Amino acid sequence: MATRTLTNRIESRFLIRLLRSPSLLSSSRSLQTLAYEEVKSSGDDRKHESTALILHGLLGSGRNWRSFSRSLASSLSVSSPSDWKMMLVDLRNHGRSTEVEGIEPPHDLVNSAKDLADLVKANGWNWPDVVIGHSLGGKVALQFMESCARGDYGVSASPPKQVWVLDSVPGEVKAEQSDGEVEKVLMTLQSLPSPIPSRKWLVDHMVELGFSRSLSEWIGSNLKRSGDSETWAFNLDGAVQMFNSYRETSYWSLLENPPKGTEISFVIAEKSDRWDHDTTTRLERIAKQRQNVSEGKVSTHVLSNSGHWVHTDNPKGLLEIVSSNFLSTHK
Repeated sequence: MATRTLTNRIESRFLIRLLRSPSLLSSSRSLQTLAYEEVKSSGDDRKHESTALILHGLLGSGRNWRSFSRSLASSLSVSSPSDWKMMLVDLRNHGRSTEVEGIEPPHDLVNSAKDLADLVKANGWNWPDVVIGHSLGGKVALQFMESCARGDYGVSASPPKQVWVLDSVPGEVKAEQSDGEVEKVLMTLQSLPSPIPSRKWLVDHMVELGFSRSLSEWIGSNLKRSGDSETWAFNLDGAVQMFNSYRETSYWSLLENPPKGTEISFVIAEKSDRWDHDTTTRLERIAKQRQNVSEGKVSTHVLSNSGHWVHTDNPKGLLEIVSSNFLSTHK
């Protein structure tokens, strides 16, 4: 566990630099709510500490965003007056949260967002200033903002001042758009034998089915050893239910009337297969109408040279967009 207080002055600049390194100010914990990992932006004792929740996408986990979060934390340690801590959360049915007892169905966006509120309350944290969500996590972030603003989590809950939605469409996913890569991956995983013979078998099998080797290897990284075979590190059935909720839920009304004093920032991947002309046009129209944070702002950013997996396709470009438009670094 990282410590934020130094009892003695350390003269060595080398040691000070090490203590300020985000990679060395990280910790992992697993609670009876959701599992999470913590990355801090600085070793300094600043007057104000701010919190950002980082939410992964379908079949992922918080660790997928470890590298990006450390880079963002490092950038904010220079540009932000606040001392930021990044909480990399494993959503229900994913990562180490699959081992947490008491997380009951239905496995939908409403309960996924409530899990975050329960995590905040259980740890006695302040309500997060920023929530960053990729894909499925992006819609969980929108649901969290909506539920906070509506008072679902009690009068003490306040919506995040900024939500980042990374390559996640805000509306329902139409039936004619249900043959994308994610859908094909889920159908393939549901058809596989259980347990999986080996990671190599899985990767080779998916490549034979036409998936890229990089995607196949990433799917393979979600396997864990169980005796002489491999099992999933996620709850596949629960994840499928979450994805169905993702497809069926719309947040257009939230974008048209965001909570006052907040900003919802969308990152659209240039080469993503998630977006159609009608969706981007509607989103851009709302963004033009909602340019004032005091009244609730919506903004859009296009990430060039990237498909849906924004943090691996173009991590530098993503970092530049997020860090330069982050809550406390607005010019």
